[in-house]
Amino acid sequence: MWQPVLMINGFLISILGIAMLIPAGMDVWADRHEWSPFLSSALFTLFVGLALFLSNRREIKRITLQQGYLLTVVSWTSLIVLGALPFLFSGATDNFSVALFEATSGLSTTGGTAFADVEVLPRSVLLWRSLLNCLGGIGIVIFAAAMLPFLGIGGMQMFQRENSDMNEKFMPKFSYIAKRIIFVYVFLVCLCIVCLYAAGMGWFDAVNHAWAAVATGGLSTKNASIGYFDNVKIEAVLILFMILGSLPMTFYVLVLQGKKKNIFAESQIAFFLKILFVYILFAACYLAISGKYDFFAAVRHASFNIISVVSSTGFVSTDYTQWGAWVGVFFVIFALTGGCTGSTSGSIKIFRWQVIFAYIRRSLIVASEPNRVMPVKVGKRTVSEEIVSSVFLFFTVFMLSIALLSCIVAAAGYDFETAFSAVVACVTNSGPGLGDKVGPAGNYAFFSDFARYVLSFAMLLGRLEVLTVLALFTKSFWVNNS
Repeated sequence: MWQPVLMINGFLISILGIAMLIPAGMDVWADRHEWSPFLSSALFTLFVGLALFLSNRREIKRITLQQGYLLTVVSWTSLIVLGALPFLFSGATDNFSVALFEATSGLSTTGGTAFADVEVLPRSVLLWRSLLNCLGGIGIVIFAAAMLPFLGIGGMQMFQRENSDMNEKFMPKFSYIAKRIIFVYVFLVCLCIVCLYAAGMGWFDAVNHAWAAVATGGLSTKNASIGYFDNVKIEAVLILFMILGSLPMTFYVLVLQGKKKNIFAESQIAFFLKILFVYILFAACYLAISGKYDFFAAVRHASFNIISVVSSTGFVSTDYTQWGAWVGVFFVIFALTGGCTGSTSGSIKIFRWQVIFAYIRRSLIVASEPNRVMPVKVGKRTVSEEIVSSVFLFFTVFMLSIALLSCIVAAAGYDFETAFSAVVACVTNSGPGLGDKVGPAGNYAFFSDFARYVLSFAMLLGRLEVLTVLALFTKSFWVNNS
């Protein structure tokens, strides 16, 4: 049961170790260090990864459902723990909860930070935070395309025929998906870097923010995030790439293959763009009518910050909690929306909302016409009762997880707004919460070690679609597969 899990986990850990050589190179070259702490982290990580890979190396012909769950949770957990080492070795912090939170935020592409002042951090540490975003983003997409349909989490089995078949010929199929997704992802990142540089960013900031934008990760090199630059061109570029990162990467692959030509023909993409338009229109009109901004500024700030929250990126251009009392409720709604299935964004995701709305619509019609037979349809697709049940199960557990974790954080001594919004931000992987402390102008540095561990778990829980993690806490999972 453990052999393929440990082998693949070792391979992924080795990739993480190689990635550590990038900030190590910056330490040695730019800061003229003779020995970089990132090099020590890389050597240790590579040792662990290669040891696991080589000691368990065998041909993988089949991955069982239980191994799929184990592989997902074990690999993400081990990558987060090892990804935290450079923060400790570099002296950026001597607190493990801070390092773990930062690594979790990076790889889960949440975008919250436990550092009170990121601008005093060495460039190599800033690069590592953004690189974690980048690695997490591509890891999430491959996980969504290859693993989620196989696991059948929250209705994702609907995409199994399109994206994966893990029971037969696992490695060739996985390789086929991964290579094409990585090509699209790298292309978008490179294009974003060039566009940000052309818009006025320096190369270092452009690389960091491009990694974070396409990954919808949101970790910035500045305390004020994108508000530091106060540049409409930069915001426009980031808006574009946050949206592109929120669309299914497999859609781009199909476009390159000539199988898809009209972006609006995809029901979840069209629905996502419509939702964004409605959200932005409402906020911009309110801000303009209330006199907080002129119309252009209202559209500018509403567009950037709402797209950032909905896509679960976490960049901010201004403190939107100052817009009015409505912000608290509406930004929770924005955070719970999410992007498309197969994208780098987090939260509940558009496809599931489509299923929920379609089911409610059918229920209302059938209530007045009880003899009518009416399927649940999303776009042109008929959704089975099994998928509807899976979506509602996911939604219920997702919301219950937010409620329970909010109570735990609040019990640690924090007010309800801070506790609830921090948990929502972490579970949806959207970054900033609400209020002065954890809002767009704040950070997670003030939380206790215990609270940071809880919030780190919340980020992982949300990133892995909740049920993937919770399944491992059931007795039947271990009894039936021991």
